[in-house]
Amino acid sequence: EMEAKYAKKMQALRDELDLRRKTEIHEVEERKNSQIGELMRNHEKAFSDMKNYYNDITLKNLALISLLKEQMEEMKKRESHLEKEKADVLLQNKQLKEPLQQAQEQVSELQKKLAHHDKEKEALTNTKAHLKVTQKELKDLQWEHEVLEQRFSKVQAERDELYQKFTKAITEVQQKTGFKNLLLERKLKALLGVLEKKEVELSEVFAASNLEPGALSLVSHKLE
Repeated sequence: EMEAKYAKKMQALRDELDLRRKTEIHEVEERKNSQIGELMRNHEKAFSDMKNYYNDITLKNLALISLLKEQMEEMKKRESHLEKEKADVLLQNKQLKEPLQQAQEQVSELQKKLAHHDKEKEALTNTKAHLKVTQKELKDLQWEHEVLEQRFSKVQAERDELYQKFTKAITEVQQKTGFKNLLLERKLKALLGVLEKKEVELSEVFAASNLEPGALSLVSHKLE
């Protein structure tokens, strides 16, 4: 009866350990998949936000640079036109012999145009300086973008390393669980061998006892 009870307990213990092992492995797998999924979602969202942010800045700066270039080209055209107009007026002033009053009025008009030309030339110089500053800002933003991409690559490498460590830990847990199960199976096998040996000895005792069939059946039933 003790052997039968022990065998029943051993089977229950084996079932309980097997169920616990499967449950733990399932929980570990779920936690692993959840953590990996969360990391990947966070990294993808951060990279997408960063990419959209710098794309917006780059597009705005490119649009501003294009606008400034157009303004500079327009000012150059106006400057060239004014230079040509100035040369034409000076040539006409030499060629024509008009009254002094008319000449003075023309000179006054030309001086006004020259002053306006100087103002536009100064505005062109300021525009060039602003364009230079904007180009420097764009270069700084591009450098910052490269630095952030390098940081993102580093974070991805750390994520991959964490995943490898986690997988290794899961493998070690599975190996330890398999080793414990192997030890229990060996113990059970040894106990079954002892049980068989006892049954053989009891059979020999029954054979040597020369009991009556009824008594022998009763004893066998009790021993069983």
